[in-house]
Amino acid sequence: MARGLINHYFGTKRELYLEIIRRALTVPRLAVEILPEGPLELRADVAIEWFLDMVTSQERMWLAAIAPEGIGRDLEVERILEEADRESADRVLEAVGLSRESEHGAQLNALVRAFGGMVKSAGREWLVRRSLTRAQVHLLLSKSLVTLVGEIFPAIQAEPPRGAPPAPRQGESG
Repeated sequence: MARGLINHYFGTKRELYLEIIRRALTVPRLAVEILPEGPLELRADVAIEWFLDMVTSQERMWLAAIAPEGIGRDLEVERILEEADRESADRVLEAVGLSRESEHGAQLNALVRAFGGMVKSAGREWLVRRSLTRAQVHLLLSKSLVTLVGEIFPAIQAEPPRGAPPAPRQGESG
């Protein structure tokens, strides 16, 4: 690519580099749009299959970005990684008809980011350590995602919103 094009579209080579990282690590809206109608198990299975295909196609970049030491100590890259985690969690919430803007959205987004930590660890077990197969990682992630969305999310949503007074206990008046 000609330097003039880089400067025109991105400003600098560094801005191009940062945009590549951002795009490689953020789950795009397309990933939500391609999910089939149907039960949660089918949607989770398709979502995890799409994710594993994406990781396979960008293996080196993905592994470098999720490594415990990251891509070096770069505050701007760390900010992009955090933003990518939040946006990717938002895509998961969108896929199940929820939003970070909902009553418990911040907690649900945090739960998905915690799930993302497991995703990254499972990816390293598969791609780096070779201690898990792709099929085993697929099974782990899809079953965990179904449990998260089908059981954990409803339990969190049943709690009173943060800052609300606790509900009276049985036998107490409100």
